[in-house]
Amino acid sequence: MFTRRTLIRSAGATALGAIGAIGAPAILRAQSWFRDTPFSLGVASGDPAPDGFVIWTKLAPEPYEQHGGMPMSTLPVAWEVSSDDRFATIVARGEALARPELGHSIHVDVSGLEPDRPYWYRFQIGSERSLYGRARTLLRPGTAASSLKFGVCGCQNFESGYYTAYRHLAREDLAFVFHYGDFMYEYSPNYLFEQNLPVTKPREHRLREVFSLDDYRAHYAQHLLDLDLQAARSRHAFLSTFDDHEIENNWVQDISQRRDVPAEVFALRRQAAMQAWYEHMPVRAAMFPRNGLIAVNRRLTYGNLMAMNLLDTRSFRSDQPCDDGFKPFCPGVADPKAAVLGQAQEAWLDASLGRKDATWTCLAQQIMMMPLDRRTRDDQPEKILNIDSWASYDAPRTRLMSRLGKIDNVVALTGDEHQNFAGLLYDKDKPVAAEFVSTSISSGGDGQDVRAGSDKILANNAQLKFVNDQRGYTVCEVTPEAWKTHFMVMDKVSVPGGAISRRATATVPRGQASLTIA
Repeated sequence: MFTRRTLIRSAGATALGAIGAIGAPAILRAQSWFRDTPFSLGVASGDPAPDGFVIWTKLAPEPYEQHGGMPMSTLPVAWEVSSDDRFATIVARGEALARPELGHSIHVDVSGLEPDRPYWYRFQIGSERSLYGRARTLLRPGTAASSLKFGVCGCQNFESGYYTAYRHLAREDLAFVFHYGDFMYEYSPNYLFEQNLPVTKPREHRLREVFSLDDYRAHYAQHLLDLDLQAARSRHAFLSTFDDHEIENNWVQDISQRRDVPAEVFALRRQAAMQAWYEHMPVRAAMFPRNGLIAVNRRLTYGNLMAMNLLDTRSFRSDQPCDDGFKPFCPGVADPKAAVLGQAQEAWLDASLGRKDATWTCLAQQIMMMPLDRRTRDDQPEKILNIDSWASYDAPRTRLMSRLGKIDNVVALTGDEHQNFAGLLYDKDKPVAAEFVSTSISSGGDGQDVRAGSDKILANNAQLKFVNDQRGYTVCEVTPEAWKTHFMVMDKVSVPGGAISRRATATVPRGQASLTIA
């Protein structure tokens, strides 16, 4: 049995440094044996439900040292949830074990709370107390809902720019935030480019590339030490998914984009990366990594207003045809056996779409669904596809569009492109859904209003209604009558302190697969 006596012995602490619950007598909290705060990576919440959410932290007093500067012991950490930000009314409390096998990360599934209201939470070990976080519970399924407001973000290359957009996101009044992935980038290029010219990196990765579990842990630590990122994660509950750069650029299944890496070797890297992702994300125990895989697909329902299906477009996808890249059509695009979601996840999504228990149906995923013609110059005679998107997987895309054609009020949320896009999805000649692609937090640098060649892409794609090449995030405002997506953009990310503004608003009326831009 784990007792305070065994903790003191294993950690080499004195009696005054022993672990105490947050409300323990002062003598038990009088000192700390940590050289710096063990909560250096902040706190976060995620996966909200009508009766609770997950709260997260990770003990790392010296984040770049081995094991984050922690002893190789399992340590109890006290936590509490309050109905007010002064912690005058505690509604839930307990103790969680921070295990060295999981990098002393903590995931607590809090339940028994009231629906549709904010709560505040914090952690404590010994005399050390974390900053507090805030999270909202959801409306119960079926409850009449008049409105919902949430954020969408992702693609945050640390070297490409500062995370000031996250500080602005933290100030938004949101129910939660959907993070579509690319929380970090696994490599450090020699140069960054803007408009095809090399530019100075705003800041540098500590590691040139990451491969081992220790590498990934240190890499996440560098990102999470950013206080703008900590601000957003402490303010809003996150719905976390992953894309490619959490492991390696454009990976799928056990297939590395480095063709000389055997599948079994790449699987080891993926296993390390998935463990590190779990350790640093506020996700439920159901997403504990098993055999290098995380079951990230799940469903969130907000009253009777919206049902959101979170998808994984990497783990079960067949290899990109045409050897990846931006290229003309090749026979592999039409492969009838190609997969994006995999058979099991596709069946799960089909069943979820069949429930029809909300006014709006949302697909929250990573790669663009619109099969855009990417030609940007007049000397390109053939249609150009983004081979790493749904556009190069004809068979699964056709099945999904046909399925969406049987449902009203569908919206797809996407990332990965480092640009803002708004357009329509078609089943043959019939529009069946709207798609909103959210730009990056920092990837791509400052950018500009319209990237060179975007006028050609707009002209060549009738389904595309809006494109923008600045950094930022989107805010979705949903009512029974309409879905509005606000494109919030930064004036710059190359220096701290950039300003945010609303570049455009796209509106989808209920009952119509159409959109307007204002």
